[in-house]
Amino acid sequence: MAVFTAVTELQLAQWMRHYDLGDVVGFRGIPSGIENSNFFLTTTRGEYVLTIFEKLTAGQLPFYLDLMRHLAAHRVPVPDPVPLDDGKLFGILHGKPAAIVSKLEGSPELAPGVEHCVEVGQMLARMHLAGRDFAQHQPNLRSLPWWQETVPAVLPFLAGAQRDLLTAELAHQQAFFASDDYAALPAGPCHCDLFRDNVLFAHAAPDTGHEVRLGGFFDFYFAGTDKWLFDVAVTVNDWCVDLATGRFDAARTDALLRAYQTVRPFTAAEIRHWGDMLRAGAYRFWVSRLYDFHLPRAAELLKPHDPGHFERILRERLSGAVLPGIHTSCN
Repeated sequence: MAVFTAVTELQLAQWMRHYDLGDVVGFRGIPSGIENSNFFLTTTRGEYVLTIFEKLTAGQLPFYLDLMRHLAAHRVPVPDPVPLDDGKLFGILHGKPAAIVSKLEGSPELAPGVEHCVEVGQMLARMHLAGRDFAQHQPNLRSLPWWQETVPAVLPFLAGAQRDLLTAELAHQQAFFASDDYAALPAGPCHCDLFRDNVLFAHAAPDTGHEVRLGGFFDFYFAGTDKWLFDVAVTVNDWCVDLATGRFDAARTDALLRAYQTVRPFTAAEIRHWGDMLRAGAYRFWVSRLYDFHLPRAAELLKPHDPGHFERILRERLSGAVLPGIHTSCN
């Protein structure tokens, strides 16, 4: 279980005095995730998720919680933070920032089909457009400056081809990020971590004609202001690949990209740099998984993700294989 900070019944009871959520009838740790301590919380008023933030500071947290409230108000299905009795969206539990949010309906689909990718593509574009009038700005904290800081820390654990690839791709991304084309890419609040296990699906009503229904996006605690194309690339690199090889599944990729463009068409600059951004999306998670694997934190039964998965995806993007074309398959 990826729970870094345990919570006793007494501590929970004291904490819940700050909320108007009724009596606690259920409380258990959530085994997924490697960044925060998460718990399912059931009260006489409903179902919620309690999160204790292990890395994010009290100064950083308002961006994430206010963004979720903003998106929820714009009818994007995301967890809605519950205010404490003083109106704030988070407090301090165990000496760390903590918050309670509404629990979404459904469960993750870890073997998605075309219909799931359509739902995700459309909602991701809706989310991007809904964030255009969000006033707060916070950069993606796992973007280029973090890569530049983190790569030197993991390089001593690598050798040969791995070391060469990590340094060469960093140089490529530094040049890409410094380009005029990169500066012109549309940007706004992004999820930045929209993997299969961060999306829920619920059963569709029988009379809708749909096989699946999106329950919502969650785990916004890697969100930041970034290029929308980066968010799409991160999503496609997970939802639309064969997990064993990192190769694209053509049907799922085409479905997600077409669905996204029914809501927000890509710009000419986005089309030109689709390959660069797919590489950036793969690189971001290869670097973070290398860091978690070689420099782990203590946690209860914490198992870091395999860094080799995103190394394979990055190498696949560099292999010369034809990329799914957002200019040909989606217009």
